[in-house]
Amino acid sequence: MSEQTSCSGSSCQSCGQSSGCHQKPVDRIRRKIIVMSGKGGVGKSTVAVNLALALSLTGRNVGLLDVDIHGPSVPHMLHLQNEKLCTEGEKLLPAQIGNLKVMSIGFLLETPDSAVIWRGPAKAGMIRQLINEVVWGELDDLVVDCPPGTGDEVLSVCQELKNVTGAVIVTTPQQVAAVDVSKSLNFCNQIALPVLGIVENMSGFVCPECHKVTEIFSAGAGTRLAKQYQVPFLGRIPIDPAICQSGDDGKPFSFYQTDGPTAAAFAAIIANIEENAK
Repeated sequence: MSEQTSCSGSSCQSCGQSSGCHQKPVDRIRRKIIVMSGKGGVGKSTVAVNLALALSLTGRNVGLLDVDIHGPSVPHMLHLQNEKLCTEGEKLLPAQIGNLKVMSIGFLLETPDSAVIWRGPAKAGMIRQLINEVVWGELDDLVVDCPPGTGDEVLSVCQELKNVTGAVIVTTPQQVAAVDVSKSLNFCNQIALPVLGIVENMSGFVCPECHKVTEIFSAGAGTRLAKQYQVPFLGRIPIDPAICQSGDDGKPFSFYQTDGPTAAAFAAIIANIEENAK
């Protein structure tokens, strides 16, 4: 990979301007979409990985940034768990799958189960490095997989990226999840971050034999939140054994599964995000 994002010599290899250029990598990203939730275990990484991959499959240049410092699952979901961080000069090189560039703190860990025991300032510094010191190149989209909650990590992402296109909020159908997820919506309101919409994950169960969708949990938390906060509802993703298996196998669902109600649900949600992010 020969792209550079720093200025050197008489001209900047990022933009071709004179040596006085101070363009940052984030200045070369057209859309910045963060995937977040006030609650863990709702499937943020599943949504982020499949959104980024689906966008890249349309021919767009896409970046996927995993800033879940304590639980980076993106490398495993893309079968990159053995990937190690490489550098080009003082810059970090992302892993690449076709048009998709991937960066995660998981690439820095000695083993996949190594614990990261850091306080807030250290996490903020790492996020700053993963955003500003990575050779992202020209990107049409950057999808950021955030950790649960509304703390240091999510705030650092928004501050470093600047001009974030919007947030995709992920919830599950139960009211107990909606209570926590509503905090993310209030977070977006307080920092003037646009909300592209809400995804209701684990909404019903898809039978692997007949493909019928059966409700297991109480349904409708996503639509209720969307109505309450006056934001778009992007759609529902059912519980599907194929999604679980794809994550475990490192074979993203959007690439390997194109038929059935779950694939249709993903396609509709991604189309709605595309429309709302224009």
